[in-house]
Amino acid sequence: MAFVPPQAGYDRAITVFSPDGRLFQVNYAREAVKRGATAVGVKCNEGVVLAVEKRITSRLIEPESYEKIFQIDDHIAAASSGIIADARVLVNRARLEAQIHRLTYGEPAPLAVIVKKICDLKQMHTQYGGVRPFGAALLMAGVNEKPELYETDPSGAYFAWKAVAIGSGRNTAMAIFEEKYKDDMSLEEAIKLAIFALAKTMEKPSAENIEVAIITVKDKKFRKLSREEIEKYLNEVMKEVEEEEVKEKEEDYSELDSHY
Repeated sequence: MAFVPPQAGYDRAITVFSPDGRLFQVNYAREAVKRGATAVGVKCNEGVVLAVEKRITSRLIEPESYEKIFQIDDHIAAASSGIIADARVLVNRARLEAQIHRLTYGEPAPLAVIVKKICDLKQMHTQYGGVRPFGAALLMAGVNEKPELYETDPSGAYFAWKAVAIGSGRNTAMAIFEEKYKDDMSLEEAIKLAIFALAKTMEKPSAENIEVAIITVKDKKFRKLSREEIEKYLNEVMKEVEEEEVKEKEEDYSELDSHY
């Protein structure tokens, strides 16, 4: 008889808690997000920025066809990490909810309402048999009265952030945000910070494998940056990255010298 690990019974069923209060399938869904491409969001007084790493695995893939930032409504966008097919289902649901709200009430949907609807759906997929949790997290950004930025978790939990990252580079990006984020930064500075944090998590950042979108307070319209715009910001950011790396090496050498 094959050995069965003690947690196996709780592992297979989405609706059964383990003795220590965990739902293993939800934890595994979070692992799918942790292994996914990095996505970051930065909020400032002038608007909100989303930036995502595009993992293009072949030079034959058309970069424009590999979409990781999605328009939900004129004033709302979402960036995904994890299983992209799962993310598309959530994005389509968010678009539907945004249009239902617009037709019902004659006004753009508040971002918080759409986030709650999506997280209600995610939570349902942790509670009923015959389904599995969504293996995707979304960063949802928008401007109603003011800029807003939310992270949604596979469990159905959601949080509002000033700056946040999801995916494999989360820890690196969050450390950068903790150090460099300022409440009074401009939109230009927010774009640079988002690209800087993303570039630090990537081996070879380029305008082809980075996607950036903004929504401004001024016009409340979603807009993706062109490749030329991303390249301009990336060139400026890479100079900062190189300067920081040189500074870190100099500090390491000075520490070594102090030991002799």
